[in-house]
Amino acid sequence: MRWDEIDSQVCSVARTLSLIGDRWTMLILRDCFLGVTRFSDFQKSLGITKHRLSDRLTKLVDSEIIKKQVYDTSHNRYEYKLTKKGVELYPVLMSLVSWGDKWTVDNDGTPLEYIHSSCGNKIKAGTLCEHCDDPVSAFTVTPILGPGILKKINRGELVDFDNQSIYKSIK
Repeated sequence: MRWDEIDSQVCSVARTLSLIGDRWTMLILRDCFLGVTRFSDFQKSLGITKHRLSDRLTKLVDSEIIKKQVYDTSHNRYEYKLTKKGVELYPVLMSLVSWGDKWTVDNDGTPLEYIHSSCGNKIKAGTLCEHCDDPVSAFTVTPILGPGILKKINRGELVDFDNQSIYKSIK
């Protein structure tokens, strides 16, 4: 399968990666969460070419992850702000931060620390089960087929689908 066809897979990871799965897009989102809103500020922060930045911003706007708002009508300049859909990517970004803080930092330590506004304490990303509050990890979760695959199987759209392939890599 070609990269530009990844959004057609029956897989939430593949479809999400089709929207945000390249390094520039994730860095643009990081900057959005850090308060960057203007084209020139993104370009300065990232050192990205105008063409590539414009392409990535357009893709994020088209997928409604960010919205484009005029801030200077005389020069036709825009700000880019996260939508609700974009804000909901925060846990994804924080999971990357947490992993990077553990496995990629140099001897000086983590580049940023995150303070929880409500209590004033430093936080680290983590996932808890919404039902029992126990920690969730790759070893405590069992994926099962959901309606998005089961309905396609029943309609005959996934004839060669291998039920067990989901489990082979995680067990």
